[in-house]
Amino acid sequence: MKSAVETLNPTRVRLTVEVPFEELKDSLDAAYKKINQQVTVKGFRKGKIPARVIDQRFGRGAVLEEAVNDALPKFYTEAVNEAELNVLGQPEVDITELKDGETLNFTAEVDVRPAIEIPDYSGIEVEVDAVEVSDEDIEKAVTELRERFASTSPVERAAEDGDVVTLDLEAKVDGEVLEDGVASGVSYTIGSGELLDGIDEAVKGLEAGGEATFASELKGGSATGKEAEVTVKVTQVAARELPELDDDFAQLASEFDTLDELKADSRKRLENMKQYDQATQAQERVLEKLLDLVEVPVPQKLLEDEINTRKHNLEHHQLGQMGIDLAKYLEIQGKTEEEFDAETKEAAVKGIKTQFILDELVNKEKLNVNQEELTEHLMRRAASSGMSPDQFAQAVVEGGQVPMLVGEVARGKALAVVVEAATVKDSNGEVVDLDDEDEAAETVEASTESVEASTESADTEDKPEA
Repeated sequence: MKSAVETLNPTRVRLTVEVPFEELKDSLDAAYKKINQQVTVKGFRKGKIPARVIDQRFGRGAVLEEAVNDALPKFYTEAVNEAELNVLGQPEVDITELKDGETLNFTAEVDVRPAIEIPDYSGIEVEVDAVEVSDEDIEKAVTELRERFASTSPVERAAEDGDVVTLDLEAKVDGEVLEDGVASGVSYTIGSGELLDGIDEAVKGLEAGGEATFASELKGGSATGKEAEVTVKVTQVAARELPELDDDFAQLASEFDTLDELKADSRKRLENMKQYDQATQAQERVLEKLLDLVEVPVPQKLLEDEINTRKHNLEHHQLGQMGIDLAKYLEIQGKTEEEFDAETKEAAVKGIKTQFILDELVNKEKLNVNQEELTEHLMRRAASSGMSPDQFAQAVVEGGQVPMLVGEVARGKALAVVVEAATVKDSNGEVVDLDDEDEAAETVEASTESVEASTESADTEDKPEA
């Protein structure tokens, strides 16, 4: 077999392959054997039909077609390996010549990863928010904790903001009560915004037994997005009572004996959260600077596939779970279809460029992923998917997605390397040190999450070649 490579553009090549006919022998034998098992000829046992009879009865062309279909992937793969190409996706194959007993010639056009040169990134400088926890932040955290331990008791008065009311609801569209538009005994905290628009105004001022009707757009169910006439009846009004803010509350709500210890722990937790947010912010801004530094051509077919994948995931998964279509989503977002398409394309380009650059960094820096890192990442992904680690791991293995997870972790480590080499200052002008062990681990984890968010559905791992 002989092959040659022609570069069509920075992201696409054409392979020209010439195969001597004798190299098709194994595939021809396999073709005759396969046809033997599929057909019957009077006078011959199944599977024992001579090749000359198959040629006479079914045509030599059918055998050649079967043999070529069997052989092409092997010869294509050999040509790719011989040329040391890093191919993306499926090739477009064209058989240019097939002479029985002489030769098989074909061409294959395929996208390839572009050659990327990573410049010196040590000069990158970014600014992030300072880690500052105020007394007001502590008070807010403690207040939220008190809210979780609040009790309720029925009262004989009109409902007010913050009260917990028990409601019966009935929704009508065009004068007809919806099958799924009736609910009884619904508990609702006035002012929480967790039910229908307009319900707060309707129930405030009502006592137990009071009733009101209001118009609202339905957020779920069979008539999602439609204007409904909603009748609400208050069956009970209960006032919420917060526990006293003292040492007894600290013992009730935590493992601490005193309120001061609880507040100190709240401060530490908030500082840790802000440090993690700071690491995330640092890697996001460093990634933006890195993308500006590197010129990355994007394969057109890969970009089209990525845009279609993102749209499909949004429409059929995310919006499907919310019970709305793309048109309604765009209406809620206040965007035109053209604006949505432009934003999707921009995100897809960023995702592909991010993956190309970080994959190149993985190779350049010779980064590896160990079992512990992969396991930690798998457990985090399992938690976010709502599956147990064992279930998620089984799904990953069965779906052949282990290389994808390894790639995610490796790219996170690559971005962490760039973040650690960059100069990161907070809004107070202080240099942020991301080199200590704990913060470095946070940076890798945050970087992995950011890479996932940036690349989203982008998966430029090599697909089966033919």
